[in-house]
Amino acid sequence: MTTQKILTTEQRQELLRLAQAARQSAYAPYSNYWVGAALLTASGKVFSGCNVENAAYPTCMCAERVAIYKAISEGERVFVGIAVVTSNGGTPCGSCRQVMAEFGPHALVLIANADGQVLQEMTVAELLPGAFGPSDLLTKAE
Repeated sequence: MTTQKILTTEQRQELLRLAQAARQSAYAPYSNYWVGAALLTASGKVFSGCNVENAAYPTCMCAERVAIYKAISEGERVFVGIAVVTSNGGTPCGSCRQVMAEFGPHALVLIANADGQVLQEMTVAELLPGAFGPSDLLTKAE
């Protein structure tokens, strides 16, 4: 069974609604590019996040990673789907894609605009083909 069939219409709508709401809390005074994300875990819990910018640009954090790190900090490790909402349906950055691949390569990614219209839908593996993962690391014996 594919991830797309696992998410119900109601789950999709709820993820999009929560991502839109999270976007309203974004702190983006430099880019003015507000992003919201909502992450559904295998246990059924949902974690939201927004982007947080800083005058020292390298310390900024994307909405997707905020949601994922919140879930991880609460003991969640398996993700089913994530909705990402921006003004224009921008896709997750490379760092976010890599973090998503660590925990949910088969998770569904919904990319939507500010109105909640889904512009793209794919799995994390499709978003980041050939991701570097735990199996790529050398073992101590090697």
